[in-house]
Amino acid sequence: MVPAPFIVVVDANVLFPLTLRDTVLRAAAAGFYQLRWSAEILDEMERNLVSTGTMAADKAARLRATMERFFPEAQVTGHASLVAGLLNDIKDRHVVAAAVKAGGQVITTSNLKDFAPLPEGLEAQSPDEFLCNLFDLDPAGFVEMLREQSADLVKPPVTFEELLDRLARVVPDLVTVVREFVVA
Repeated sequence: MVPAPFIVVVDANVLFPLTLRDTVLRAAAAGFYQLRWSAEILDEMERNLVSTGTMAADKAARLRATMERFFPEAQVTGHASLVAGLLNDIKDRHVVAAAVKAGGQVITTSNLKDFAPLPEGLEAQSPDEFLCNLFDLDPAGFVEMLREQSADLVKPPVTFEELLDRLARVVPDLVTVVREFVVA
């Protein structure tokens, strides 16, 4: 598969849930899209993982460092000056500014209401819509990526069906199309 030319900024709330984060990052690694984030987005992810008790601070810091090491091209900088000219919710303007600076076409977020209005050429998509769109690019390749994801989960082992059950909690439409594809 040729790496997709489109650039996507992933909001912190998409990087928070473990299985969703794993799927979104694997899709980027597989070339389905070009991943972008900012230090502020990763700060928010790390802070929320700790404040909710999901991870200890040292584990959240290691996760962030691993993500930054595997995706060095994802880091967007130099976007702070763009924040003032944006019209979406003030607390999420830094995300839009990062997308504008990166030349992004999509922001994937679980909080769509805070991403309107957006500059021309930029669209906000829920994780479910976003992953369904990636699936449509290469259904067989996407299913293979999910099968590899389940195979990599060994402590404890997670079957493909169990992975889909976990994903169904946050991206039910994706799981529906994957299951339909696998049965067909």
